Amino acid sequence: MVTYKDAGVDIDAGNKSFSKIKAHVKKTLTKDVLLGIGSFGGAISADKIINTKDPILVSSIDGVGTKTKVAAVMGKWDSLGKDIVNHCANDILAIGAEPFYFLDYVATEKLSPEVIEKIVGGMAEACSELGIPIVGGETAEMPGVYSKGEHDIVGCITGIVSKEKIVDGSRIEENDVLISLPSSGLHTNGFSLARKTLFPKYKVTDFIDELGMSIGEALLVPHKAYVNEVKEVRKEFDIHGIAHITGGGLIENIPRIIPKGLGVEINKAKISVLPIFRLIEKEGNVPEDDMWRTFNMGVGMVLMVPEKHADNIIVKMETFGIDASVIGKVVKGNGVKFDG
Repeated sequence: MVTYKDAGVDIDAGNKSFSKIKAHVKKTLTKDVLLGIGSFGGAISADKIINTKDPILVSSIDGVGTKTKVAAVMGKWDSLGKDIVNHCANDILAIGAEPFYFLDYVATEKLSPEVIEKIVGGMAEACSELGIPIVGGETAEMPGVYSKGEHDIVGCITGIVSKEKIVDGSRIEENDVLISLPSSGLHTNGFSLARKTLFPKYKVTDFIDELGMSIGEALLVPHKAYVNEVKEVRKEFDIHGIAHITGGGLIENIPRIIPKGLGVEINKAKISVLPIFRLIEKEGNVPEDDMWRTFNMGVGMVLMVPEKHADNIIVKMETFGIDASVIGKVVKGNGVKFDG
């Protein structure tokens, strides 16, 4: 006789995981959510859509990649839940949308209810900070697909923006300036390169003076969300373009929103490169070009704005504790050029 558990899938562990995450998810539910936790689908009122002028729904889906490898060694999973919510929220923010609701997917070789609780608890914390509910999700145990200890963490977010307030880059003009919103670390990109350069020499628990913490702690700093701050800035100032600096860094992400015939010049000296990136570059002898095409290098988001608004936007960001700065400008040409 062979049971499902013998085949590697533990239904009881799945039920225990659901029991543990239920309270966390419940904390995110808003008055708009119509069905409770555990239904076959999530249901949310469309009033917010109806009450938005010319409403546009904007969606994004992404994962945290091999950052899970570091979390597994550290035994620290809550930051990954925050990562995926904030990453997805920033992606739709780049279109001008405000988050509406979130769904998650966590898959692994063997379910650990305690790990699942940490991951979803982190998601719930991030969603609460953004004021959005987790309306559904999936937890999958898939032996044979994932190796022992492996996890895959994915999130899907939907947001709303009025058609007239979409930020698609079409209004970006020559001489607009680039305002950098600093990142908190690697966010959720470049971990394969980071692990290859650092872990042959170090253990995740090794304390590094220039980091002020262990390597593992530095790598697991959560992805920063900029939604609430940019939302407030947009109430007062015109933003022509928003680039979320993820995989590909400044070099690959900024051109995604620049109109044809325009490019940007960036002064590297204006960017406060985080110590973790300098350590990766040094220990792996990584070419500088590779660093700038792989990592955010300390820039989590770039706002492209009319020069006349730049100083006031920076002051506004300072009131939120964000050390924003001008790092470049829009010029005739194409792509990203560095100076300084």
